[in-house]
Amino acid sequence: MRENLKRARNNAGLTQQQVADKLGIGLRYYKSLESGERLGGIELWDTLEDLFKIHQRKLREISKNCPDQEDNQ
Repeated sequence: MRENLKRARNNAGLTQQQVADKLGIGLRYYKSLESGERLGGIELWDTLEDLFKIHQRKLREISKNCPDQEDNQ
């Protein structure tokens, strides 16, 4: 799970669908990025970095803990 990415999204007050729309990708693909199942292209991470004002290296970190399954809040 990419907790930093999820936290950044929540702090921005955005749903997973809203972020997916901003990235021009499907919800399923965004969920797989946030869960750490997929890596995603550099262009996506550049956009996420600009959107959340957090370095993409930090956003891409995968947490060691495996918290509850993702939600679409």
